[in-house]
Amino acid sequence: MNVPGLRFKEFSGEWQERRLSDLAKIYDGTHQTPHYTKTGVPFYSVEHVTGNNFNKTKYVSEEVYQKELGRVAVEKGDILMTRIGDIGTAKYVSWNVRASFYVSLALIKQSNKYNSEFLDQYIKTDTFQNELWRRTIHVAFPKKINLGEIGNCQTYMPAPQEQQKIAEFLTSVDKRIELQDKRVKLLQRYKKGIMQKIFSQQIRFKDENGKDYPDWRKKKLSDLTSITTGKKDVNAGNPKGKYRFYTCAKKYTYSDEYSFEGEAIMIAGNAEVGLCQYYSGKFEAYQRTYVLQNFGVNSLFLFKYLSHYFRNYALSLKQTGAMSFIKLGMLKDFVVPIPSNKEQEKVAEFLTTIDDKIEIEKYKLRQAKQFKKALLQRMFV
Repeated sequence: MNVPGLRFKEFSGEWQERRLSDLAKIYDGTHQTPHYTKTGVPFYSVEHVTGNNFNKTKYVSEEVYQKELGRVAVEKGDILMTRIGDIGTAKYVSWNVRASFYVSLALIKQSNKYNSEFLDQYIKTDTFQNELWRRTIHVAFPKKINLGEIGNCQTYMPAPQEQQKIAEFLTSVDKRIELQDKRVKLLQRYKKGIMQKIFSQQIRFKDENGKDYPDWRKKKLSDLTSITTGKKDVNAGNPKGKYRFYTCAKKYTYSDEYSFEGEAIMIAGNAEVGLCQYYSGKFEAYQRTYVLQNFGVNSLFLFKYLSHYFRNYALSLKQTGAMSFIKLGMLKDFVVPIPSNKEQEKVAEFLTTIDDKIEIEKYKLRQAKQFKKALLQRMFV
């Protein structure tokens, strides 16, 4: 029976199976990489859909836009969907739009045969995503799905009134997710700004008597902690290994052996240059991953300090193109201003409180997304 597992009680009967091409006309964007201009008409590509951000775009001239306009136009009520590189990320166009778009996107035109907001939600279901995956050319680089194959995908459509009710309900859920995502991002921006002010000493903490702490003193990193590097030959890559294995990547893997034990800060010497990770326990590390231990300062303060310091430092290296790595000698010779132990503790406690709040809000965001995913599984055929 073509009926969903979860349904509004006022509706009944089977959903109708239809090919997408029988419901809507589907286009792709311009096949020519345009000449971009400083101002003009916004130009949409995959990253705008996947990032759900259409405020920052490149621009094309009015002439280029008018030329494409004769073939197809993006309008409010249409759906943009990625089809090259990233496959199947959809965005309902809810705003008044005047833009051109690239061949990497498919444009599913609005029609009186279906509710566009309903179809946008349906595209996000595992059922439709799995069909897109089966029809994708995976041997192509980047992978892609042709317009004809998108049109051949099957959809299941209820009556218009039920489409509208589902779309309205899920849109309200999406708005809750967007609000929660904004809370997380606002907290992260606040943390970034406050860290900048604390570590540049624009903001200082007071002692229990309301007096200033002593001035920060400049010290070499090697005077604050012991710095070693990981091993070249490591038995790693075992997902069932007992010990964490840190490399210069954002995610750690596992190893059957360990060379380090206790509280440590890992700093990536290449790849993710300057990436800092904190761990306390038994672990292994790869060469060009620097391990900081035996701290003569508050370890959490130093971790948060270096995370901020090296993120900015590594970024400046990449911008200039001077180098894409940090040598052990460079790391040991880094000079950093360090506050007194008491002020270190206050800074660490303050930033840890912000981190805890961010984690709580991230958890709420994950829960909201899982709730939406469960609804998509049960409310559609």
